[in-house]
Amino acid sequence: MSRTAIIAGQGALAPVIAERLDNPVIASLEGFAPPMPHHSFRLERLVPFFDWLTEQDVGQVTFAGAVRRPRLDPEAFDPRTASLVPRILTAMQSGDDAALREVIALFEEAGFSVAGTAEICPDLVPEAGFLVGEPTASDIADADRAARIVEGLGALDLGQGAVVAQGLCIAVETLPGTEAMLDFVAAHRDMRPRPNGPRGVFWKAPKPGQDLRVDMPAIGPETVDQVVRAGLAGIAWQASGVILLGREETMERARAAGVFLWAR
Repeated sequence: MSRTAIIAGQGALAPVIAERLDNPVIASLEGFAPPMPHHSFRLERLVPFFDWLTEQDVGQVTFAGAVRRPRLDPEAFDPRTASLVPRILTAMQSGDDAALREVIALFEEAGFSVAGTAEICPDLVPEAGFLVGEPTASDIADADRAARIVEGLGALDLGQGAVVAQGLCIAVETLPGTEAMLDFVAAHRDMRPRPNGPRGVFWKAPKPGQDLRVDMPAIGPETVDQVVRAGLAGIAWQASGVILLGREETMERARAAGVFLWAR
């Protein structure tokens, strides 16, 4: 039976998936090493990397972890990968979704099937329900508005999160990511119209039409800590569309802090 390769980025997701697979191959784009032993590759030598995966008896790949767009060295392309340069450059200059779709296409054309986290580890992707606590009517209204904002920004290929408090959008997620957004919210806690009113909600969801086999949004224990520092009431996310890492620890921290967790 063929092996599964984890194309691992930074963060905790790749090690979690690796623990659940039998003899996986771990590979990482140079410069974005995961916290585990791995084989490094460069985008400029993508075709030789495909050859290496085949030699390792890999038939399926899954993507796990954070990766930023690498800077390409024109002199580093090998002759076979050079034929893909127009596609790679076009993808790199496109939005995140377009770039990721092109990456998936390249792997599939090389003969590998691509599986998402939800397919390999379905228990990491919660279905609808309240995991901890319960939002108030105001929290539900804020979550609804945040969801509409993220959905509306999807056409612009922006981030996967937003914070709304008392009906006002405090921040949206862009290239710097979730932590930077929540740090911004923490630094602007006084912008809520009513200081003692509803504290606000962090909403997380995939972009509309996003291929969930890659770049599925994720939250975990650290997200709870960031939400607490930002003074928010809770975290809501699209059910079956967001990875929950460290489920028990995340729930424990949320309970201790009085923060709700809601797969909406």
